[in-house]
Amino acid sequence: MKTRLVRLAGKGFASARAHLRYIQRDGVTREGEPGRLYSGLADNADGKAFLERCDGDRHQFRFIVSAEDGDQFEDLKPLVRRFMQRMEQDLGTSLDWVAADHTDTLHSHTHIILRGKDDRGENLIIAPEYIARGMRERVSELVSLDLGPRSDMEIEARLRVDVDAERLTATDRSLLRDAGSDDVVKTGGRTMFEHSIRAGRLRKLSALGLASDVGGGQWRLDPNLKERLTALGERGDIIRTMQRALSDARVVRAPADRAIFAADDGAERPLIGRVIERGLSNELNDRHYLIVDGLDGRAHYVDVGAGAETDPLPAGAIVEIARAIPKVRASDRTVADIAGANGGLYSIDLHHQHDPRASDEHIKAHVRRLESIRRFSGGPERQGDGSWRIGPDHLDRVNVYEERSARARPVSVTMLSALPLERLGGYNGTTWLDRSLLADDPGSARDAGFGREVRSALAARQAWLIGEGLAEERDGAVVFRSDAIATLQRRELLRVASALSSELQLPFVEAVDGMRIAGRVHRRLDLAAGPHAVIENAREFTLVPWRPVLSRSVGQQVSGLVSRGSISWSLGRDRGPQI
Repeated sequence: MKTRLVRLAGKGFASARAHLRYIQRDGVTREGEPGRLYSGLADNADGKAFLERCDGDRHQFRFIVSAEDGDQFEDLKPLVRRFMQRMEQDLGTSLDWVAADHTDTLHSHTHIILRGKDDRGENLIIAPEYIARGMRERVSELVSLDLGPRSDMEIEARLRVDVDAERLTATDRSLLRDAGSDDVVKTGGRTMFEHSIRAGRLRKLSALGLASDVGGGQWRLDPNLKERLTALGERGDIIRTMQRALSDARVVRAPADRAIFAADDGAERPLIGRVIERGLSNELNDRHYLIVDGLDGRAHYVDVGAGAETDPLPAGAIVEIARAIPKVRASDRTVADIAGANGGLYSIDLHHQHDPRASDEHIKAHVRRLESIRRFSGGPERQGDGSWRIGPDHLDRVNVYEERSARARPVSVTMLSALPLERLGGYNGTTWLDRSLLADDPGSARDAGFGREVRSALAARQAWLIGEGLAEERDGAVVFRSDAIATLQRRELLRVASALSSELQLPFVEAVDGMRIAGRVHRRLDLAAGPHAVIENAREFTLVPWRPVLSRSVGQQVSGLVSRGSISWSLGRDRGPQI
């Protein structure tokens, strides 16, 4: 059993919607079909109606039920329904829940989402002891009724496997419970079999440097045994995940050329490479990972944190990954300084008085930052007149916000190219290869693996640019035409716009400085030049660079002013916060 309580305020409800989509995704059954929602009474539950009932709830519970012998059940629904009936009896209330079974992995399991309300409309409270032990015991009882209790031979076989496991095991937990305050534990067990299991496990822990023999049948355990074994188990899972992903993608990398990208390893240089796979490392907490084939010729496992923090990436996309560094920004100090000089208040007018040279867009960025911190930590208070009440501990609150953000998003992922490398050599538009050639830094690509492929692609791209008259060889060097990038960007934009014009039955209008853009966000397009938004109205449409904030406005009205290549957005027709 795994349990998580999720607060639905702020981004929590969007997370609930995303989690519901996730458990219904394609390929989660033995037949590769999508997950099917069910409830206590219906085999086809209505997820949208469930979310509507959850709207306004303070919290919800998410469970993963993974019976050790769950693969012996032809259908997990009867087991889950009986379990939820037992929960209703134990808690003294009817429960509103939906579930989906996942049978595509080695261990079949069920995702359950439970509303945080009881049958009287009050917040549903579940005792920590029941979450920690009671729920597991209920499922165990039901499985034992269906399959019979595990035999002594089955239990002994499992314990023998655990002796040499490089992860936290049931035997380790038993040793930790028996250890004294000095971390010393005795080898002996209640039976000869238990004694042999404990002795074998302690020898394995000694080989791992996690226990030492102090004589007399006693061993001293590492003070951080649980944490180190948990990390060791996670590393083993990562290695197996990488092996499977590389095998499926038919990418050959020696064990020495496989690495784990750690956000806290102090590496300053970002990782650039091709996405081999995106997957889920922790279903309950929605933690995602990427397998990236790097320019350095090595394959990297990257923990990217919460799934909602990283946009979808097409197969073969080229990305840049940099570690997130929690820190107070200059804008945070500016807000604190202005508030300190004005009785704890900050506003756009006060900012203009503090710095008359500051542009409106620059000040709006400060307001957006305050809004993010407010939603996340409840720190700064927005007043009715648009000003902000800033506490004297503002910078401390910013630190807390940054640290929490870094846990949710330990790295930043920037998509350099939505198109795979093999399509970039002769692509009639600006590409990541062009920017690499202009940066004159091909040496960062190692002559092995993906790095070697990139070196070949750069040479092919250079020849294509010369053939197009966008570059020329001069004194042994390749010189780009000054407008090469702009020309390529416009070629792609006009080509894509022409196809869209036929689809939307609207004329295309290019965005130029001073132009007012107003319309509905139709959708996002991933171009080689970068992601763009399609903005349409009744008369025309335009293409503008995509910004993450627009993801919340797809299908809605926005307006903005083009100024020096950037756009100052407003959400809603003629109202709402400025972006």
